[in-house]
Amino acid sequence: MSPPPVTTDTPEDRWRAMCARDPAADGRFVFAVVTTGVYCRPSCSARRARRENVRFFDTPAAAEAAGFRPCKRCRPELGEALPHAAAIAAACATIRAAEVEPPLAELAAAAGLSPERFRRVFKAQVGLTPKRFAMAVRKQRLRDGLGTARTVTEAIHQAGYGSAARAYAEHHGPPPRRQRAGMAGETLSLATAPTSLGEIVVAASPAGVCLVEFLDGRDPAAVLAARFPDARPAPGPGTGSDPGSDPGSELGAALDDWLAAVVACVEGAPGPAVELPLDIRGTVFQEKVWQALRALPPGRTVSYGELAAALDHPGAARAVAGAVADNRLAVVVPCHRVIRGSGALAGYRWGMARKRALLAREAGEVPAGED
Repeated sequence: MSPPPVTTDTPEDRWRAMCARDPAADGRFVFAVVTTGVYCRPSCSARRARRENVRFFDTPAAAEAAGFRPCKRCRPELGEALPHAAAIAAACATIRAAEVEPPLAELAAAAGLSPERFRRVFKAQVGLTPKRFAMAVRKQRLRDGLGTARTVTEAIHQAGYGSAARAYAEHHGPPPRRQRAGMAGETLSLATAPTSLGEIVVAASPAGVCLVEFLDGRDPAAVLAARFPDARPAPGPGTGSDPGSDPGSELGAALDDWLAAVVACVEGAPGPAVELPLDIRGTVFQEKVWQALRALPPGRTVSYGELAAALDHPGAARAVAGAVADNRLAVVVPCHRVIRGSGALAGYRWGMARKRALLAREAGEVPAGED
């Protein structure tokens, strides 16, 4: 049965299509954000603005006549929607709904493309290969299911893993003994990039991003060694200025995409969280705290006590503070949204000026990327 046609006759219809990032609405209208002066396609992956700051236009020309400039990410001035956008959106929905990861050939056939062509188009539009997108979906299912399933084994199978060993390998990377030993023997890829808040370093394992920090003049390899003392940077030519990433490898190629996604997050325009695989490493309690932080919408803050209560541990505010302090994923796990119970800003490892800038940006007080 085919889906109902997209209706974009009213501002409310357009707002719903925009919030859903519906590619079927591309070409029917564009939206502009008054706080940034930018207009976009409905399917643009940039962070959604507040409703009161959004204006809708029938055409790109109308938006430009009103003084708005085109988004450099989604290129709305080019008119038609991205080729195969609807097919790729349908493939994402199929992967999310499937109990078992659909074969690449099956997804490609449904999109009317060859497997290799489908893989290239999917990665260009989503930022991940279909396989890595499916991995991210499974990891998110497992995190969600651990709170509702009767047993861990049940949650693992409901998430689409064939075995507990595969789930652990994808979700946590190396076994606990290696994690306690500082990732002994593991190779992590490194990359750096400038942002409006300072240069960042990103480290990743095959499972996803495991480290995001602001460098503040430090050597990237030294930052990695401080966090994962027994891991080693990947050999090979660097990505950007960093010698620790091999762009010729599968992980090196993936890291380029992940680095771009992290930069977009720092600049205030992240895509959906599931599209950035994370190799989150910590205790069970720490991971619960970090996942709760990731569930907070931009612009909302929370105190240590409120976060502890939300996790059904109302007396664990100090433990929550410890987990927040141990966060290795700056901005991606938004510990900058934690404040004191009095409403005053709590400390921030990467500097109070950055914390204020991030909170002001998320509150819509500063245009994204223009601090």
